[in-house]
Amino acid sequence: MLKQLYIRNFTLIDTLDIEFHPGFSVITGETGAGKSIILGAIGLLLGQRADSKTIKQGTEKCVIEAHFDLSSYAMQDFFNQNDIEYDATDCIVRRELTASGKSRAFINDTPAPLSMLKELGEQLIDIHSQHQNLLLSKQDFQLNVVDIIAKDDAKLTKYKEAFAQLQDTERQLSALEEDIARNRQNADFLQFQYDELSGARLVDGEQEELEQKSETMTHAEDIKQALFEAESSLNGDEKGASSQVKDALNALQGISTILPATASLAERLDSCYIELKDIASEVSSLMDDTEFDPSELDAVNNRLDRINELEQKYHCNTVAELIEQRDEIEKKLNAIENSDDMLEEMRQQYAQQKAQCQKRADELTQVRTKAAKEIEKQLCSRLVPLGMPNVRFDIRIDAGTLRRSGQDDIAFLFSANTSTPLQPISQVASGGEVARVMLALKAMISGAVKLPTIIFDEIDTGVSGKIAEKMAEIMQEMGAQERQVISITHLPQIAALGTHHYKVEKSETRMGTISQMHQLSQDDRIREIAQMLSGSDVSEAAINNAKELLKI
Repeated sequence: MLKQLYIRNFTLIDTLDIEFHPGFSVITGETGAGKSIILGAIGLLLGQRADSKTIKQGTEKCVIEAHFDLSSYAMQDFFNQNDIEYDATDCIVRRELTASGKSRAFINDTPAPLSMLKELGEQLIDIHSQHQNLLLSKQDFQLNVVDIIAKDDAKLTKYKEAFAQLQDTERQLSALEEDIARNRQNADFLQFQYDELSGARLVDGEQEELEQKSETMTHAEDIKQALFEAESSLNGDEKGASSQVKDALNALQGISTILPATASLAERLDSCYIELKDIASEVSSLMDDTEFDPSELDAVNNRLDRINELEQKYHCNTVAELIEQRDEIEKKLNAIENSDDMLEEMRQQYAQQKAQCQKRADELTQVRTKAAKEIEKQLCSRLVPLGMPNVRFDIRIDAGTLRRSGQDDIAFLFSANTSTPLQPISQVASGGEVARVMLALKAMISGAVKLPTIIFDEIDTGVSGKIAEKMAEIMQEMGAQERQVISITHLPQIAALGTHHYKVEKSETRMGTISQMHQLSQDDRIREIAQMLSGSDVSEAAINNAKELLKI
């Protein structure tokens, strides 16, 4: 419930600080006095986009702040989920605008994005303006009314989950069909690619091995010459390293008995001799193995050329990548071969999910049909006292295609008299009739969702007299059910039934035109309603009429 509204520097308002009360309240004032300005300020608190032009001329900053009592409504989850301090008796929502175009929002002094402000605002206040009457012709609005009265949130959630799963499977099925069609068109080409790569008999690591072999064979003569020279240096008859080391070894061994210190040197030299002989043997073996075979070199180079050709053709850098691509092509070929089975399996899955979705949709239709009958009954009973004694109202529900909201096509059919057949309400209802239907629907909806505050902005358009009084009684009834109802009205019959009465008026000051709002005392209220009855010249008869309306 809205407890207090504070506005500073907003269009024609210097400062406004006013308290509101539970139950049914009314706001009156001449056209252009500033009632729409106050609604605009509240709209900003509900997350509407801001315009720096709305800041009062000559000021740098505009502040709009509201205090709400949420103690009768279960709203703590919102604050917990958004990590905002929760005070059930005093929830503060503030919006600040600067002349430079900056906008900031706060919930209980915690900075909040507009999306969060809007989410909270939808749970706090419902502003019903004249243009909202146009919603009555929209199928989405009509369906939402039925769902609210049906209280089918759980069934609707289950249906939406089933429908989302069905859509996901449908996308997968479509993608699979496209892939299969595309792969089948490329089947011959894929087979050629697989045969080519498979026929190459690729082995991971062979490219590096072949490159090394090619390098060795290309320089075979140089290698053999170097090995020959090394072998000669080691094993030459007179000057070979092995022969000279052997001579040195013999010399040391010959004096080791008379010079014991040479014994250890002889042992070390013996180890060197053995190592040299071993090296010489390996060099000799390498020399024997190194042969230049032009045909083998050609074979190695041809294999390398083939590998390089495949890498270039398939945009690969290694044999491993070629093998990976070959395996991927094989998978595609296997998928083509098994595509009929895969497609059939997914089509069966889709059919099962569609049947499940259809079942959920049928369940929704059942509860909606039951709720529609209740709405028809309640709405007619509410409209008869509002000057429609012969009203007929029917909610037609036809089965359509499955979609996110279900399968139901909703139509509100209406007739205000016995001679006119039932037709879509937007085609036959007058402005005043639409206003009364919307008020009756709002009364039903507010009882189902328990919205804290409802503001009716001139919902009385097109009605007067006794009908206006009946509309006020409905709003009064709504306000008595743990909610706050505020009606902006030009009709004295409605203004008189408000528990609290506020007036918006405009005045001229040295600083320009300003708009103000204040709560009326009982005497002021009598005069205001008398003025609404008779115009600017308030007669004694108008005063008495006003007292009669106020039951004073």
